[in-house]
Amino acid sequence: MRIIIAGGDGFCGWPTALRLSTAGHQVVLLDNLIRRRWDEELGTASLLPIAELEERVAAWEELTGASLGIELVDLTQTEPVYDVVERIQPDAIVHFGEQSSAPYSMIDAAHAISTQVNNVVGTLNLLFAIRDLVPNCHLVKLGTMGEYGTPNIDIEEGYLEVEHHGRRDRLPYPKQPGSFYHLSKVHDSHNILFACRVWGLRATDLNQGVVYNVQTPETASDPRLVTRYDYDSVFGTALNRFCVQAAMQQPITVYGDGGQTRGFIDLRDTVSCVQLALEHPAPPGELRVFNQFTEQWSVRSLAERVLRVATARGLSTEIVHLDNPRVEAESHYYNAAHSALLDLGLEPHPLTDETVAAMIELAVAHRERINFETTAPTIDWRTGGPPTVPASGDVLGSTV
Repeated sequence: MRIIIAGGDGFCGWPTALRLSTAGHQVVLLDNLIRRRWDEELGTASLLPIAELEERVAAWEELTGASLGIELVDLTQTEPVYDVVERIQPDAIVHFGEQSSAPYSMIDAAHAISTQVNNVVGTLNLLFAIRDLVPNCHLVKLGTMGEYGTPNIDIEEGYLEVEHHGRRDRLPYPKQPGSFYHLSKVHDSHNILFACRVWGLRATDLNQGVVYNVQTPETASDPRLVTRYDYDSVFGTALNRFCVQAAMQQPITVYGDGGQTRGFIDLRDTVSCVQLALEHPAPPGELRVFNQFTEQWSVRSLAERVLRVATARGLSTEIVHLDNPRVEAESHYYNAAHSALLDLGLEPHPLTDETVAAMIELAVAHRERINFETTAPTIDWRTGGPPTVPASGDVLGSTV
């Protein structure tokens, strides 16, 4: 297939591109590289040094003989999006190209607005380009389990059978997003559902859980091919942060009591899920929703596992509970369905002590790159919190 990967320079987009290239597909990376500029804004950096996009692509071609296309395009600009879609005529578009941090979206009005403009407008441009130029193209969109929130009933895969006043219907599952970022994902889901229903497009919404691990077989094959290892309080996830804190022999910081439970997935399974969705496309007129995670864990249980693994390796650390900067239930029911991808053939990689140890060891090996100050929470859901903004003032621009 000819496949465009929007956000192809990103944490999930880059390893997905390598996996699909390995499978023999013609892959084009679409990005405007703003994720790298957000590091400048926030004073953060990936723990693993990331090669420039052109160097990454050249290394892949050198190692495999397979070429990856590069298109530097801003998804919020309609004409460039139409141009690239018309030239490439993709069979599928994998859409990772969005601002993906809940804390970033809660900094202030400018960051909330830029997040929603970037995400919602970018998706709309792709939908219109598909309708007008490649109506049979399959859109595979990265959603988030955060769209659902933490309801006191089981979470289904996108839809819910409802009986009301003696009548039944299958309706989109109610959404309770927890940030302006998660709200943008809900808006995306509604827009895609509308486009499929009215225009007959085909799409798969992958409601992904929290991703752990930072390596796939492809990214681990050469240092020039590594993907991001974010550990800061804005773009990093809890497990990444815990592993870095343990590697530095600093306290493992849990927000609140740590009872927050979410779905988690190994990065290796993320790329496999995308490949499965592409190989089994949705029919025309359908928005298919898959809950893309493999296990459920509480934040506290993750911290305890990191503590146990770190202690076994002679690292001295402890768990410390901080006031929660987020507005979220810390003790709640959580049971989410996630059978669709398993039915398609996903073979999950469960979270193991070995995986945690490997992440800690990566942090130890690159400890000179760690800026420990960035692990402290600075953005409160109630009051916000300004980052360090560079003089250029252009970091709030559109993203893919």
